[in-house]
Amino acid sequence: MRLVLIRHAHSESNASGVLSGRIPNVHLSPKGIKQSEQLSARLGSFPVAQLRISPMERCFETISPWLNGCVLSANTKFEPIIDPNLNEVDYGQWSGKRLVSLAQKKEWKTVQESPSRMYFPEGEGIAAMQSRAMTSVHQAASLPDSKVAVFVSHGDVIKSIVASALGMHLDEFQRIVIDPASVSILEFSGIKPRILLVNDTRAVVTDLLLAPKRSKNLLGGGAGK
Repeated sequence: MRLVLIRHAHSESNASGVLSGRIPNVHLSPKGIKQSEQLSARLGSFPVAQLRISPMERCFETISPWLNGCVLSANTKFEPIIDPNLNEVDYGQWSGKRLVSLAQKKEWKTVQESPSRMYFPEGEGIAAMQSRAMTSVHQAASLPDSKVAVFVSHGDVIKSIVASALGMHLDEFQRIVIDPASVSILEFSGIKPRILLVNDTRAVVTDLLLAPKRSKNLLGGGAGK
């Protein structure tokens, strides 16, 4: 099974430097709308077994051009899944605050250096977020090898999934960069997951998703498609 991880496109909160968290009615910025249209072309047409989307509006808005233009045109009965496990971190009292202000808090060091120990006031812990996100990953990983699942979520959620796939401790997940409208692709066809693509914001990935699975770990790296 191949898992396509998509971060939502540039949002109004990204534009204003605000940590929106789960605040409702945060939509894509004009830049994000353009990114969502480009994303549809970058993904192209391929058979998708599951499409799981975070409940936040900006995630559905990001994937709507592709869903309407490529997926539903091929299968009018296809139904995306709104998945609470892919929701943004519940930042609690930090939600709606400017990032420049939050960076002055003493807890900011914990977020950056020891995120597994961070529990946001009246919110959730980063470790709890990773646990719920991986629940959805494990559900999707039970799909047959030839299938593709697409997740549309948020930066920290995707970083935690990629960190788990790499066998990294959660405290190292800030070393991973996941930009708006980026595509990352994991493959769950062997004993351990493999990383095929991370944080790509430019490439057309259709051929990669249609290519046969890589059945072997080759000395010296893969042999290419």
